[in-house]
Amino acid sequence: MAHIHPTAIVDPAAELAPGVSVGPYAIIQGRVVIGPDTEIGPHVVIKEYTTIGARCRIFQFAALGEIPQDLKFQGEVSHLVIGDDNTIREFATMHRGTTGGGGVTRVGNGSLFMAYTHVAHDCVIGNQVIMSNAATLGGHIIVEDKAIIGGLAAVHQFCRIGRHAFVGGASAVARDVPPYTIAYGNRAKLAGLNLVGLKRSGFSDATIQSLKQAYEILFLSSLSLKEAMQKVRQELPQSPEVQHLLEFIESSERGLVPVDVRENRTHRG
Repeated sequence: MAHIHPTAIVDPAAELAPGVSVGPYAIIQGRVVIGPDTEIGPHVVIKEYTTIGARCRIFQFAALGEIPQDLKFQGEVSHLVIGDDNTIREFATMHRGTTGGGGVTRVGNGSLFMAYTHVAHDCVIGNQVIMSNAATLGGHIIVEDKAIIGGLAAVHQFCRIGRHAFVGGASAVARDVPPYTIAYGNRAKLAGLNLVGLKRSGFSDATIQSLKQAYEILFLSSLSLKEAMQKVRQELPQSPEVQHLLEFIESSERGLVPVDVRENRTHRG
């Protein structure tokens, strides 16, 4: 059975799996589904149409499933879906989706959302993502697996953050950040490959070398981006990582963050 503190308020329509614990003064409103062994801390508020997976830890004063901060929202049914094994720290907020974004805000598995982070309507967050304190996402943002967003960073709506990318603290991101790279500043610029993150994640030396070569051609050569992509396809081994980098660039709608040439000796490390 779920363990509910006497001061908590849990709607009869909510579905709590075995092993769920609900702390003092928490509020669970409406049709909420919470998976096994998830811990809901004191004063947490979870609104209707929110689904949370197994073994999540949600700390005090987090607010999940509130209606979106979108003036076009007219009260329609929309959802927040959170996967398994996520940690959501104090005062973090995640909002439901909108009709214009498919109606679902979606969070994957195994991610860490530190204090005061915000995930806006219609965002899609991958697996093992880290958002540091007070990092903020606008609406309709895609964050791919194992990306890290530094504290106080703000990402503009409709942007994408590629897998294994690192966004520096206090950055303002107005365009897409390619996979495996580092970007920081106001406005954020590319500063090289995320070499530390790639090595920590166990990428082979050969894979890192191929990404270095691709980065050099794509972002530091005098070729146009179209010409550079063609050269990468013709001259470099097409590892899954290089292919994903190229596909990410090709599918960009907002364009990519610009390159800070002065800082790009970092990627040679």
